Parts: sequence; C-alpha cells; structure tokens
Amino acid sequence: GMPATLHELMLSWGKYPVQARDTPGFIVNRIARPFYSESIRMLEEGLGTKEEIDTAMKTIGGFRMGPFELMDFIGHDVNYAVTESVWTACYFEPRYQPSFTQRRLVDAGWLGRKSGRGFYDYRLGASPVETTGPGDSEKLRRIYERIVVMLINEAADALYYNIASRDDIDQAMTLGVNYPKGLLRWADEWGIATCEARMDRLFNNYHDPRYRCSPMLKSLAQQGERFYPNENI
Repeated sequence: GMPATLHELMLSWGKYPVQARDTPGFIVNRIARPFYSESIRMLEEGLGTKEEIDTAMKTIGGFRMGPFELMDFIGHDVNYAVTESVWTACYFEPRYQPSFTQRRLVDAGWLGRKSGRGFYDYRLGASPVETTGPGDSEKLRRIYERIVVMLINEAADALYYNIASRDDIDQAMTLGVNYPKGLLRWADEWGIATCEARMDRLFNNYHDPRYRCSPMLKSLAQQGERFYPNENI
C-alpha cells in the first residue's frame, strides 16, 4: 500500500520515517512537553535553580542541552506557542498546561538567544552561560529522576492511546530530538515498577492530575512485563 511505499522511499533517502495518528503534537511535541514544563515547575517551586536543573539533565541524564538552555535556543515565543497549542487542542489537559513564568518572558520580549535575553543573559559583556558546574549530587539526581519519569509517563501514554508504535516512539525521540535513549527503553532499564512508584509518589504529594500514572505503566507493572520483553537490560 501507499504507507509502505512511502516508508521505503524515505528509507532510500537515508531518513527514518515514523507513523503517528493525527493527534495534537503527534509524537515529539507531545512527549517532550515535560522536559520544559516540569523544569519550569521545579524552578517555580524552588526545588532547583535553572543552572542546577540544566546540569542535572546534562551530566546525569546525558542530554545535549539542559531544558532552560534549550528553551532559550528554540525561542520562548515558539516554545510557549507549541505548549499552549497542544494544551488547547487537548481540551486543557493539565499535563500540557503552559506556565506564567514562560509567558512573562514572552511578554517582556526575552525570547532567548535571538533577543539577547531569556532565562540566561546572552548580551555582549554578560557572564558566559555556565550550566555544568558541580552541585549537590542528591539534589541533582532528584531533579533528573522527576523530569525523566514524567517523559517516560508521557511516552507510555502515547503508546497506550495508540498514537504510535513502541519502536516509532523511541526512534522519534532519539533520532528526531536527539534524546540520549528511547524513553520506553529507559523505563525498562529503571524497572516499570520503579517508574510507577515515582509517578504515584508525585501524585500523592500534589494531587494534581498532571502526575497521574499512565495506565500502560500500571498494567505492565501489575503483570511484571516490560516494553521490550525479549531484550536483556
């Protein structure tokens, strides 16, 4: 059929095509939201500085850029607009709710690198942005675990709702946005029960529906299953 023909054509171009249902944000823009929103939420709560959060995600998580660096690089006008459009298109799903913090940056014209200021200061003469300094290792680990488990939960939900296949979800995040590893594979490495427990702990702390655990994680944990059952971790 046509999808298979297009798939082969794109492979011949050296590209890796993925298939997704027609849903807001498709794969990447939907699953990546917590990378930004959870980072801002922790900043707002005083659970870490922007430098600590960026350091945690780069040094422990293996991401090429920290969330605040990346938002400054993308531009807050663009990043905020994507978050708001996914949130609105999903009928105000709490997991995608935009933040006042980022909205204020947009309103002030602090759009990131392109305007000279964002979360960091890029103007001539400003101190160079330094996001990989030493820090409280336990604090950094908590930051990293909270953001990654939220990303894992989002990826699990995308699979649960048949937005894309397991392999396409992990390939989209690694090849499309350069994540250090596929989120569903990451979940297997941590252990599904560990992911479920971390999500439940967040929900019990906040009673905010943004922290509800995906039924996919709950189901796999109850059955003692994994996303990649035939592979050694």
